[in-house]
Parts: sequence; C-alpha cells; structure tokens
Amino acid sequence: MLKITQVDHLGIRISDIARSRAFYQQLGFAVVRDAGYEDGHPVILVHPSGVVVNLLGPSTAEEGTNMLMDVTDKYSGYTHAALRVESIDETVAALGEMGIAITGGPARFSDDMVSLFIRDPDRNVIELTEHGGRDLEPGNEDQGERASYRDHP
Repeated sequence: MLKITQVDHLGIRISDIARSRAFYQQLGFAVVRDAGYEDGHPVILVHPSGVVVNLLGPSTAEEGTNMLMDVTDKYSGYTHAALRVESIDETVAALGEMGIAITGGPARFSDDMVSLFIRDPDRNVIELTEHGGRDLEPGNEDQGERASYRDHP
C-alpha cells in the first residue's frame, strides 16, 4: 500500500488564464506563482484551506471532448474535483452573491453528505460538498438509502 497523506493538488487545463484566475480568485484562491502558463506550465493557486489548484494551458483543442458528468456521452478521464465546505447553505448564498451558477443540486446523497455542482469558465465540474465523512468509514458499506451514492451524477 502507498502511504498517501493527502491530495497534493488538482491540475485543470484551461483556455483563458485571465478569466480562470478571476473565477478561482472569487472562490478564495490566491495566485502564488505563474510557472510559465504560455509554455504549458501551471499557474499555481492556493486556497486558505490548503487546497492547491494548478491551472494548465493553454488548451489546444476545441470544446467537445471534455469529460463532463452531466452530458450523455461519457469519456474516460477526469470528471470533477470535490471540495469540502462547512455549510451548503452558506455556499449557496456566497455563490449567488458572486454570480456563479449552480449547475446541479444541492442534493443529499447520504445522511452525511449534501453536494452541489458548479462549472469553471472552461466548463470543468467542481463539486462543493458538506460531508461529515461517517459514511466513508470502514464497515459502513451500503446501508440502504441512508448511505447511498446511487443518485450521485
């Protein structure tokens, strides 16, 4: 077994650095370094929570092959990043104030988890979830509707 201690960062390919920086800054991320975006290296952003996002680009292909969760065609690959929030209600209010559309939810997926979905400017899906983690504990396998992810996109 690998001794994984945490997720290090999320890498997201984007098409417009100014537009994407502004979007992620609205979510509270700060730019700490541009390692050469125009040459395909990341712009590194850090959130006060410790979550790190690398914006990679520029993209070279037209839209249409992104691995989106809520479209009929399903491609292999990255589908979304899920970021834990303290309160879905507060998150809904904050997104409304920022003018960021909620594209799915809020929806309860278990007694211990409620999530909503947004998209960044390149239509990458971000799940924001209020999740206590109890239904992820060993020995807490599917227990009927109480611990079900069946309705999760």
